[in-house]
Amino acid sequence: MPVIRKVVRGFRDPSVTQIAKRSRSPFRVLVSTVISARTKDEVTGAASERLYALASTPEEMSRLRITSIEKAIYPAGFYKTKARTIKKLCRILVDEYGSMVPDEIDELVRLPGVGRKTANLVLTLGFRKPGICVDTHVHRVCNRLGAVKTKNPTETEFALREVLPKRNWIEINDLLVMYGQAVCNPVSPWCSRCGILRHCGCVGVTRSR
Repeated sequence: MPVIRKVVRGFRDPSVTQIAKRSRSPFRVLVSTVISARTKDEVTGAASERLYALASTPEEMSRLRITSIEKAIYPAGFYKTKARTIKKLCRILVDEYGSMVPDEIDELVRLPGVGRKTANLVLTLGFRKPGICVDTHVHRVCNRLGAVKTKNPTETEFALREVLPKRNWIEINDLLVMYGQAVCNPVSPWCSRCGILRHCGCVGVTRSR
């Protein structure tokens, strides 16, 4: 972890992390994470800001037309589906949670469009509560290292809960997302630039640079 921190020092934070740092709002973390699925980081950030310019609370957002949400978040992937999901989850937050985002993972995953990855990101970035957010980058890097041997991000989350010190839970997503984007790419990773190569099992790597 110290080596990865050093390598990514000066890298640009993921867009949802930037939003969390600026707003300190669990609601914005939640909505931005929904927007971010299968969407480039720079698109997520811009789309989120356009949407928050229209509405900044669950009540305001639940009153927006779906077409307005679609226009704001375009060209995020699956923007039409996400627009319907955002409006629906905002309505649920207003009706069932007093317009407050719940801070327990079991409640968060009840919301439409919210899986464990999103729920953990809301917990860690929105509430600063312990959680391990595992996306494709975290899953890939941890398996390449040989730290875990898992088939999907959910399995990786629970495996990491067993081996990763709790003090590192919140930061691991940001660190490995930045590392995975810049160095440990999905195809042909930059092993020649890797600061943790001597610790890496290079599991599944058939071609590198």
